[in-house]
Amino acid sequence: MRLQMVTSYLVAYTTPEAVSTTRMLTHSTTSVACEEGEEEETEDLINTRETPDSHDDSGKSSSGKPDPATPKPTRRHQCSHCGKSFPWLRALKQHKKKHSGEKPYRCSQCGMTFTWAGSLWGHKRIHSGEKPYHCSHCGKSFRKLGDLKAHERTHTGEKPYQCSQCGKSFSHSGSLKDHERRHRQEKPYQCSLCGKSFITLGNLKQHKRTHTGEKPYQCSQCGKSFSHSGSLKDHERRHRQEKPYQCSLCGKSFIKLGALNRHERTHTGGDKTYHCSLCEKSFNRLRLLNKHERIHTQEEKTYRCSLCGKTFSQAEDLKAHERIERLCSDLCF
Repeated sequence: MRLQMVTSYLVAYTTPEAVSTTRMLTHSTTSVACEEGEEEETEDLINTRETPDSHDDSGKSSSGKPDPATPKPTRRHQCSHCGKSFPWLRALKQHKKKHSGEKPYRCSQCGMTFTWAGSLWGHKRIHSGEKPYHCSHCGKSFRKLGDLKAHERTHTGEKPYQCSQCGKSFSHSGSLKDHERRHRQEKPYQCSLCGKSFITLGNLKQHKRTHTGEKPYQCSQCGKSFSHSGSLKDHERRHRQEKPYQCSLCGKSFIKLGALNRHERTHTGGDKTYHCSLCEKSFNRLRLLNKHERIHTQEEKTYRCSLCGKTFSQAEDLKAHERIERLCSDLCF
């Protein structure tokens, strides 16, 4: 009976109807707002939200408020892979799927598979266009509750997640985890096609699309497709002529946060914050540093033109080349 309750809760958490109930059951929502962080967000829901016995009123006082003397559930179920503990067995079993790579939930429209049911529900909203979570500050809508929570912090300026090594703060836990991996120089996600490793799962998935050519994110206005959601969001802002990122020094606005960051460096004298560890040359963009480092490593050119077979070490160089190839082809024929 308890297992049935837990399963229904996992599905319910991904529906807007469950939002009010969820907020009463927890003081905070752990969310990941990275491009494809549904699975981390869902695991946090499994780990931190309602336990099987949470509808029992025995832990409440006569006033209906929680009794402070009532102990919280003990985290007695520990993962043998990573040591993470959970208050109930069902949550541990769900978590272990992350290690095993098991993805039993398949999208009937595109075939994409997921570790958790909640991730599938969130993904389906990409196809339906449904955005049930609305920002009370600006009215903007979101597909996932976690995305709304992360967005709301752009209004409040709240950054509750702090790095224990350097003190830098972040607005959501996923960014902190990625940042901490940079301190450790850890790249746990490896491409099975070319062997290249990445700090985040989202970056790996995005990279794999350079091999497959997959572009699952389509603009509803003009039909143009993109390989990752961030590019689609930037593209949609161009349709709306929206520039949400404003420079605090001169007031100039930008479509992309990266463009704002680059612009702000012009006020500070063009600080070159990215340093090559091999020759001490510095750059003001991470992309330029990565491109430069390939000179030292003689990294294999992994991006191949499907029209002529020419290879490139940078995805953007391949894209520029292919545009020229297509243009020449159109002119010649």
